[in-house]
Amino acid sequence: MKQIIIFLLVIIVWAIGYNTYKEYKRFTPPEYEYVRNKNIDLNYHDRSFLFNYYKSIEDLNGYVITQWSANGIDVRNSDSDDEEELAAISKYTDKLGAVKFYEDQLVKSKTLKDSGLTNANIRLLESEGISQAEFEKEKTQSKLITLFNNNISELRIGQKSVFVYELQKLLVKKGFDIPVDGLYKTITRDAVLSFEEKNGLFPDGKVDLLTFEALLK
Repeated sequence: MKQIIIFLLVIIVWAIGYNTYKEYKRFTPPEYEYVRNKNIDLNYHDRSFLFNYYKSIEDLNGYVITQWSANGIDVRNSDSDDEEELAAISKYTDKLGAVKFYEDQLVKSKTLKDSGLTNANIRLLESEGISQAEFEKEKTQSKLITLFNNNISELRIGQKSVFVYELQKLLVKKGFDIPVDGLYKTITRDAVLSFEEKNGLFPDGKVDLLTFEALLK
């Protein structure tokens, strides 16, 4: 009799434990949480965008666990042809796409910052719809224009300066075989003259704004 009672108690304990486990499994799908990417820009210039990223993750995780607990559907791993499951999976895919949209932008922003850009730079890149390469080119050209404005006086043979050095680099990029030493010699002036002739500019060998802007293109 005692053995029977012990056996029944074991069965009861097992049943309670099994039901508890079933309830746990029902409300806790395996590794259901989508975890925030560690490589996002936590100081992104648009704080609402960052907030929406976190919100979309919560929405995604909430949907996964709701479908599991209420309908027994694991929307992440299902090969069923059931219409209800297919609809749930489709909605899950949309929610995951929203997470990835925010995440990709935030990861890109961090990568740009790691390369030296600021929030202001990134905001400009996004608003103007230009690539980083185009942005860097425009930034370089802006610096060169400033350099030009600071050296707008007529160049003289024998003059040596940073501006001449940058001018020679631009001429080399246009195909002229000249030394890049920062020294304004006859060979550099003749290259400027030749460039003006080839590009429909007044061929006087002088580096005016029109000539310089044409060299920057």
